[in-house]
Formats: sequence, C-alpha cells, structure tokens
Amino acid sequence: MADAMSLEIAAEHERILREIESTDTACIGPTLRSVYDGEEHGRFMEKLDARIRNHDREIEKMCNFHYQGFVDSITELLKVRGEAQKLKGQVKDTNKKLQEEGTEMLKTMDELKQCRLQQRNIATTIDKLMLCLPALEMYNKLKEQMKSKRHYPALKTLEYLEHTYLPRVSHYRFCNIMVENIPKLREEIKDVSMSDLKDFLESIRKHSSKIGETAMKQAQHQRNLDNIVAQPVRTGSGKKSKKDAFKVFNMEDMSSSPVSENDSGIIDVEDEGDEELEVLGAQDLVDFSPVYRCLHIYTVLGARDAFENYYRKQRRKQARLVLQPPSNMHETLEDYRKYFNQIVGFFVVEDHILHTTRGLVNRAYIDELWELALSKTIAALRTHSSYCTDPELALDLKNLIVLFADTLQGYGFPVNQLFDMLLEIRDQYSEILLKKWSGTFRQILESDNYSPMSVFDEETYRYITGQFPFLEAELEKQTFPRKFPFSEFVPKVYSQIKEFIYASLKFSEDLHLSSTEVDDMVRKSTNLLLTRTLSNCLQNVIKKKNVGLTKLVQIIINTTHLEQSCKFLEEFITNITNVLPETVHTARLYGISTFKDVRHAAEEEIYTTLNQKIDQFLQLEDYDWMATESSEKVSDYLLDLIAFLSNTFAVFTHLPGKVAQTACMSACKHLSTSLQHLLLDTEIRQITMGALQQFNLDVKECEQFARSGPVPGFQGDTLQLAFIDLRQLLDLFIQWDWSTYLADYGRPTCKYLRVSPTTALTLLEKMKDTSRKNNMFAHFRKNERDKQKLIDTVAKQLRSLINSHHS
Repeated sequence: MADAMSLEIAAEHERILREIESTDTACIGPTLRSVYDGEEHGRFMEKLDARIRNHDREIEKMCNFHYQGFVDSITELLKVRGEAQKLKGQVKDTNKKLQEEGTEMLKTMDELKQCRLQQRNIATTIDKLMLCLPALEMYNKLKEQMKSKRHYPALKTLEYLEHTYLPRVSHYRFCNIMVENIPKLREEIKDVSMSDLKDFLESIRKHSSKIGETAMKQAQHQRNLDNIVAQPVRTGSGKKSKKDAFKVFNMEDMSSSPVSENDSGIIDVEDEGDEELEVLGAQDLVDFSPVYRCLHIYTVLGARDAFENYYRKQRRKQARLVLQPPSNMHETLEDYRKYFNQIVGFFVVEDHILHTTRGLVNRAYIDELWELALSKTIAALRTHSSYCTDPELALDLKNLIVLFADTLQGYGFPVNQLFDMLLEIRDQYSEILLKKWSGTFRQILESDNYSPMSVFDEETYRYITGQFPFLEAELEKQTFPRKFPFSEFVPKVYSQIKEFIYASLKFSEDLHLSSTEVDDMVRKSTNLLLTRTLSNCLQNVIKKKNVGLTKLVQIIINTTHLEQSCKFLEEFITNITNVLPETVHTARLYGISTFKDVRHAAEEEIYTTLNQKIDQFLQLEDYDWMATESSEKVSDYLLDLIAFLSNTFAVFTHLPGKVAQTACMSACKHLSTSLQHLLLDTEIRQITMGALQQFNLDVKECEQFARSGPVPGFQGDTLQLAFIDLRQLLDLFIQWDWSTYLADYGRPTCKYLRVSPTTALTLLEKMKDTSRKNNMFAHFRKNERDKQKLIDTVAKQLRSLINSHHS
C-alpha cells in the first residue's frame, strides 16, 4: 500500500515537472499551487533539484561539443562588431539628418493640410452663411421693427421671412427655432398693437373734452366769419381740412412712419399758442395711426371682424360714459361746456374714423350712436335745465347748445331735435324771466309813493318822457316844477317791459327761426308778462290790507296811462322784429285788457274800501234810542263821515268821470242801506219818536251832502235817490201817514212806494213796545189809548198785507 502511494506521488511529481518545462512561465502559478497544496513538497524539491542537475549535465555536454565553433564565431563576431559600430554611427548620423529634415517637412505638410482644411471649411461656411444670412437679416430686422413698435412693417417682414427665406434654410436648427417663434411673434404683434389701441382709446377718452373744445372754438370762429363775409370759408373743423378731407389712409405709407414708444394717439398741444390751435383742426390734435396700424394688422391676421367688434364695443362703452352728465351740471355753465366738449370730441373722432378707414365704422353705426347721444343729451338737458333759475345762465346755456348743435351739424349730424328742445328751454327761460321780472315789479311797486311825479328841471323832464311816451301840450306849457298825472312806477314799469322784450328776443337769436316766429314768441312772452306777472303784482298791491284810497286812485290813473302806452309797445316790438302788425297770424298784446282788469279791480277795491270806512264811522254812532226828543243837531260821527267823504271825493278829480260817479253813488247807497239796517237792527228793541227825529236829522244831512254834488257829472237829484228808501220810511213814521200808505199801497204812484210792509211792521213794533213801557198809565189817557189802538190796527193791516203778498 505504501509502495503504491509512493509511485502515485512520483508520477504526479513527474507530471508537474513536465508541465513546468512545457508551460509558459506566466501560467506556472496553478502548477506550483498544486505542489504546495500537497504534502510531499520536500520530495518534490528533491525531484526538482535532480532534474536541474540532469539538465545542467546535458547543457555541459552540448557546450563541449560546439565549443570550437562557438569560439570562431565569437572571434568573427568581434571583428564585425567594429565595422558594425562604424556603420551604426553613420546610420545614426544619416537618421538624425533625415529625422531633422523630415520633421520640418512633416510640420510644413501639417500646416498645409490645416490650411487646405480651413480653406475648404471657410468656403463651405461662406456658402452656408450666404444662404442663411438673408433669413438672419430679416429676423434681425423683424426684432428691430418690433422694438421700435413698427408693428405693421414687422408683420410684412414676418411674412417674407416665413414664406421666402426660412424654407431655404429649413434644415438648420436655428430655422426650426424661428419657425416655432413665428406664431408667438404674430401673437406678440397682435397683442402689442391691441395694447396700443387700448392706450389710444383711453387717451382719446381723456382728451375728448380738449378735442371737442377745439372743434367748438373753430365752429364759433367760422360762425363769426360767416357773419362778416358773404362767402363762408370753413377752416380746421369744417367738414374736413383740405389736406386730409375724406382721405383714406394708405397702409404702405404707414410702414415708413416710425412711432415713438410713448405714442398715446394725442398730440400735446398744451404749450402751443391759440394761433397754432386755429390752424390745427380738431382731428389734427389726434394721431390716429394706432387705429390704422391695429386695423391693418388684424386684417392681415384674418381677425378684422374681431377687431371691428372690439373697437365698436369699446367706443359704445365710452359713449355711455361720455353721455352721463355730472350730477351738479346745472350749477355752472362750465359743467355744461365740459359735457358738450366731451360729446363733440367723441363724434369728431368717430366721424374722422368713418371717413379715413374702410368699414371700421359705418354710417349705420354712427347714426345709432348719434340717436343714443341725442336721446341722452336731450333728457339730461331737460332735467338739469329745469333747475335753472338764473336767466343769464339760461341764455348762456342756450348759446352753448346752439354752438354745440352748429358744430355737430358741420360734421353732418342731424340736430333738429336739439333746436326743438331749445324751444322747450325757451319756455323755461320765459318762466325764469317772468319770475325775475315779478320780483322787479314788486320792488318797483313797493318803493313807489303813489303820488304824481314832480320834475324841477328840463333835463329830468326829458329823461322821463324819453322813458315813457307821454306828451301833453298843456304840461309842456307849464313852468317848472311840472307834475305828471302818474307816479314813478309808470315809466319804470314801462322801461322794464321793454327790457323784458329785449331779454326775450335774445333767446330767439341763432335759433334759425323766421322773423314771424320770433315776433310771435316775443309777443306771447310779453303777453304772459302783462296778463300774469304784472297783473298779479298790481292785484296783490290792490288786495293788500289797509290799502289807502289815495293809493288806489293813483293805481287807476297809472294803469290808464299804461293802457294808453300799449300801442307804443306794439310799435316797439314791430321795430325790433321787422314784422308788421298787419301780417297774418300776428299776435296782439293783451295789455289794454290787462290794465282794464287791474283798473276794474282797483275800482272795486275803492268801492269796498269806501264802504269799509263808512262802516267804521257807523260803528262810532251813539244814538239814544229812548230819547224823548231830538237834540236838534247832527250827530258828530255823521259830520266826521261827511267830511271824510268830501275830502275823499275831492281826490277823485283825476279819475275818469264814471269811476268817481260810481264810487260816490256806491258810497251813498251803502250809507243809506247801513243806516236803514241800523234802524231795523234786531238788537234795538225800542225806538222813541224823539230818537227817530234825531235819526231823521242825520239823514237830512246825508241828503244835503248828496245835493251838494261831491262829484260832478250827476244829473239833477240822481245822487239823492240813494237815500229815497230811507227818506220814505222816515217820512211815513214822522208824519204818521198810515192812511195814505195803506190806501195807496200797491199803486205805482204810491207816495211810500219804497217802504215794504215788512220794514214798516218791524219799525212799528219797536215803537209800539216803547209806547207801552214808557206810558204806564197810558190806558188812563184817551189819546194814548187811541194811539195804541191805531198802532195795533196798522200792525194788523200790515200783517195782512204781508200774508197776502206771500200767498
């Protein structure tokens, strides 16, 4: 068993040695590992040493066999080595020279190669750049145009770039980037142009007042020129300036006009003088290029409809804002002016857009906006003008509305409704004037002294006759001081009527009315002044409490002269309106009837006042109705009353005769009636014959006053007839003539025709009661008994007459 193991180990070692001898040294590691992995590496080392010794012996044998040849070869080799060394030196020198020369050549060749490569690259680059350069130049031009806000030229450049230049260089990456940016650039151009348009719209909204102010100034200037020259020449704000009247903008020209970064659409004219403004038209204040650019850009981009809708929508919104009046517009004329300026500025811009663009706005759109503006403006003016109480403001407002209408009419807008509305404002103006003149008339009437005017020199006399048409030959012959029959308010009122006519006429100017229409309006206003305002003021003076008779008399005299002056007012109106009174449909002044009505009211007031004065005196009566006999003298209160009436009727000398006579007759009738009512008053239960005789004495005094003729013009005893009822009643009782009364009652020739049975019975009852109470022993006296029987009999017969009359 041990022998077998030894054999296997020996065989293994032999294999390993063979493997070591035949294997590359780089791969000997695994073989040696197998030796060390085993346990017999000592024996292997012995085996290896034996093998090495064996090989050394073989080498030694080999060397001994070839030794002489080897020595010969070495000797020859040593001989060759010297020659080889020389050859090697020569080769090295030659190689060195060759290397040096070759290096230079290689360097030159490399340089030549590089130059040829660069030359080829440069040529290729030039060709490619020549192909790309136009596209790059156009793109750079596009950026510059957008930077300078020349959007329309930028859009044209973009079109050329997209369709002409970029297809040539489509395989380059930068071209793809440009192509991707083209929609963004279009949107940017679209957005920037829309932003410019919004800035423009905002700017004209803010500056429309300035535009309208310029247009209205030029319209005023043109109207002044039209008044001076026969041939009207329209400047600036006429229909259009010669330079750009109805000129449709040229898109090609627009491409060469750079616009500043801060382009707002409005030219700054704040620092320019008025002369410069007169040269510039209202449209010249506005740079419309943002609208034109944006319109064309949207047209090119195929979005024109969207642009038109947006523009019209925004302008409609602005129109509503412009047409909204300020709440306090009625306070000052400047607020009205700003309101009108904004409206005019708005429509001046729209009118220019209409005539300089192809279809951005059309006539139907403009007409729609104008109809809206007319309705809103007229409604605002109706509302705010109703608050006006100052005639000067109303007149200025009218002139401003006329200028507003004329300005817009110059641009082709229909303004008939504005002039119709002015006629409504004219009615308000008339009411304002009437209120103002009502205060003026009240002040004149309150400050008047109601006594005839006295003048002390020729100058004052001529001044008054110049104010009021009054010429009287007798007054001209008198020496100073001269006295007019009327008081101060007559010339003042007459002058104020003329001033009112002038004020009324002012409103009719520039309303494009015919002379007949103006005349009719002036006459109607004057009639309202006379019939309503002046009449009411005079009526109020007449109806005042405690108005004096002297004042009423003077009012009658004054109104008489004012009535006579109405024909001069007619002539005055005819002269200022140049319309003859004979013209058909010409209105007549109602002054005559007005002053007649006032005079009649004054007359009635005189009658009423006289009666009131008489009643006041009658309240002072102190009759002793139980007196046994008369005092044989007229009562004091009646003497005072007669004196008052005498003095009063003396003042009536300047009144028309019928007025004085009517007043006198009315006073006497009222006195007679009042005395009779006093006699028959139910509170007076008893009247003696003595008291009746005293009363009869007072009535006789009244009859004496009537016979004295306090007012001239009565025929015979006409005035005494006012006391006939009272006279017949007193005669019947004082004369105790009952037989005649009862016998003749009912006959036309009856002596006591004016005494009714009822009146007679009433007074008789009072005397019957007196007889019974004052004569306690009357039934013991035959005469008294007979008298009582007579009274009872007469009373019975009177009752019978009364009953028969009622039945």
